[in-house]
Amino acid sequence: MHDILDLDRRGVPGGFIASEEFQEAANAQAKSLGFDPHRVFTPHPIQDRTDEEMQQMAEEAFEAVLALILEPT
Repeated sequence: MHDILDLDRRGVPGGFIASEEFQEAANAQAKSLGFDPHRVFTPHPIQDRTDEEMQQMAEEAFEAVLALILEPT
């Protein structure tokens, strides 16, 4: 999250992608930094997914991920 904060301060659009298991931790860190970055959470876990399942997850998240860099904060 520190990297996203640094990029935001430089005016570079962005955000982060994580699995939903890390949503609570991301919210806590955002609160402690006083920074609310754009974020996309995907289903968890991902490590045992097949290539086809990963492709489907990527397709489902694509629009939200694209919005991380195209929509102003």
